[in-house]
Amino acid sequence: MKPIIEIKDASFSYDKSPVLEKVNLEVFENDFIGVIGPNGGGKTTLLKGILGLLKPTKGVIKYNHQNGSKNSFGYLPQVKHIDKKFPITVFDVVRSGSAMQRNLFRGRKQEKEKAEELLKEMGISNIRNKAIGELSGGQMQRAFLCRALISDPEILILDEPDTFVDNRFEGELYEKLKLLNENVAIILVSHDVGTISAYVKTIACVNHRVHYHRSNKISTEQLEAYNCPIQIITHGEIPHTVLKHHH
Repeated sequence: MKPIIEIKDASFSYDKSPVLEKVNLEVFENDFIGVIGPNGGGKTTLLKGILGLLKPTKGVIKYNHQNGSKNSFGYLPQVKHIDKKFPITVFDVVRSGSAMQRNLFRGRKQEKEKAEELLKEMGISNIRNKAIGELSGGQMQRAFLCRALISDPEILILDEPDTFVDNRFEGELYEKLKLLNENVAIILVSHDVGTISAYVKTIACVNHRVHYHRSNKISTEQLEAYNCPIQIITHGEIPHTVLKHHH
C-alpha cells in the first residue's frame, strides 16, 4: 500500500537554527499516529512540515493524496493560539474550513447543510450564532473540530486537542476520533501518553529527531532510549501521574 505522505531524511530549521533533523516517517490510510515529546522538541515543527507551512532545509516530503494535492488536511490548532477577539460566529468558523479547500461538487447550500450537520453532531448547534470569544475551551474545541472536518479531509491533524477541555468532552473527543479513523488518517499531538495509547495505533516520539514506534504501547525504558523525557500518566480508580524517583 502506498503511503499518503512520505517524509525522507527531512530537516527543519528556524533562522538557520536546526529544530528537527533526519526525519523519516510514512503516513498511510487509516493510520492513527500519536505524537509525543517534550516542549521544544519539535512536535509543532513536524506538523508545520506536514501541513506544508514549513519547507525542509534538507530531504523531501512527498504527498500522494487521491486528489493529487497536499491540501486534503483538516487541522485543529491549539486553543491558546486562537484569537478570541476576532469577530466571527461559531457557524462562520466552521464554514471557514472549506474556504481554502472548497469541494467543487459542493455548493454553498450543501456547505451550510454540512456545517449544520457537524454542529448538531458535536452538540453545539445551539451556540451557532455565538462569537468565538464567548466560548469555553471545550466548546471552542468542538467548533474547530467541525471546521477541520467540513472539507472531508483525508488526514486530520490535531495539536494537543485535550488542552483546556473538560473530562467529559475529552472522552467524547477520543471516541469520536476512533470512529473517524475508519475513514480518515489521524495525527494527534498530546502529552498524555496514558490516554492516547488506548486510541492511537502507533506512536512517534519527537525530540529533535523522530523515533517511530509501530505500536500504541510504549515503556519508560523506550522513552529513555529515545531521549524523550515526558511524564507517563496512568488511569485507574484514581487518576495519577507516574514520576521518576527524586534523589
